[in-house]
Amino acid sequence: MRDAPLDIPPAAIGIPIRPLDPPIPVKVWVSFPRTGFVQVDGRATAYSPRAGRVEFIDEHGRNGAVWVWATAIQRR
Repeated sequence: MRDAPLDIPPAAIGIPIRPLDPPIPVKVWVSFPRTGFVQVDGRATAYSPRAGRVEFIDEHGRNGAVWVWATAIQRR
């Protein structure tokens, strides 16, 4: 079973949601149920006033996407 990342609650994301084109390279703290918080390299693909959507590749080479708090994201 895959250890899927945990999104923040949809109500916490806020509006408006704006896409990023092109995506921005970032480092992001992602929460996983079994392993806890892990910092990964990713690409921010959308944002709101409080959150960002980030795509990343996990340690097993699988694609992941997650909404996280804006403070968990740092530009690379």
